[in-house]
Amino acid sequence: MRVLQRAAKHVVRRDTAAFAPSALPKLAPYKIFHVDAFEWLRHAKPNSIHAVVTDPPYGLVEYSPRELEKMRNGRGGVWRIPPSFDGCQRKPLPRFTVLDSHDRTRLRAFFKQLAERLLPVLVPGAHVFIATNPLVSHLVYGPFIDAGFEKRGEIIRVVYTLRGGDRPKNAHEEFPDISVMPKSCWEPWGLFRKPCEGRVQDNLRKWKTGGLRRISPSEPFKDLIYSSPARGFEREVAPHPSLKPQHFIRQIVRAALPFEQGVILDPFMGSGSTIAAASACGLQSIGLETNAEYYQLAAKAIPALARFAPTEGNGNGTKG
Repeated sequence: MRVLQRAAKHVVRRDTAAFAPSALPKLAPYKIFHVDAFEWLRHAKPNSIHAVVTDPPYGLVEYSPRELEKMRNGRGGVWRIPPSFDGCQRKPLPRFTVLDSHDRTRLRAFFKQLAERLLPVLVPGAHVFIATNPLVSHLVYGPFIDAGFEKRGEIIRVVYTLRGGDRPKNAHEEFPDISVMPKSCWEPWGLFRKPCEGRVQDNLRKWKTGGLRRISPSEPFKDLIYSSPARGFEREVAPHPSLKPQHFIRQIVRAALPFEQGVILDPFMGSGSTIAAASACGLQSIGLETNAEYYQLAAKAIPALARFAPTEGNGNGTKG
């Protein structure tokens, strides 16, 4: 499905000479690889990964060199180029609505292969958090369930974007009161679990997985998270089209390892937001990326994102 790139390994430890030790948060080590995810999973050790947090590609072609060049040029291709708004140029977004029946078949096959490759690599009780979209989530969930994963619900990321709400193309003046589809205000993240070995309590004792870490003893992890898009500093250091904000992704990785033990995998790490979030939360992680440009971006961006302190003031706040 993807061309296998020459594997490259980048291992980061906690010590960094460029910063004074007193100024550094306690960051966990991580490993990143420039490699095709499916090939890496094919050779990975069984029962070696304790959670997956990822935002995979959906158009299958949008991150090809040809489509990325069109996106950078600001015209053509599968990327939706939004207009300038309030003096700011908005980031391009994939056009999920252009998928035809052949694309949907390929997409389902992509997630079938991913689910089947992930299952043996995960320990029993491991959770998979996978970002998706209301238009294509069914193409993700079915293959994961068919592969043997248990669907454990969805995490709803409440976020306001420019997706949807548009009038009919080339006929907006004729139909001023019509939207082709709802303006999207949420992003679903499918939540799956590899079946536990025996009871959940037994699995927790043996594999340290099977449940989700609570926010506090009195407050459970919830499936509704308010999250602004990544802006400002995060966008400057990690200009990836699908960048997830640290405020949101840190809540996900924290919940994924109930005892803060084990390894989180992001097989499609992009600019490394998941790896940075895990490191910031003191959790070990592995990131895979087949695109050379994004791999190099991640290598530089992860340490900066991991030390970033998200607050409501910098556009990564929460509500409620």
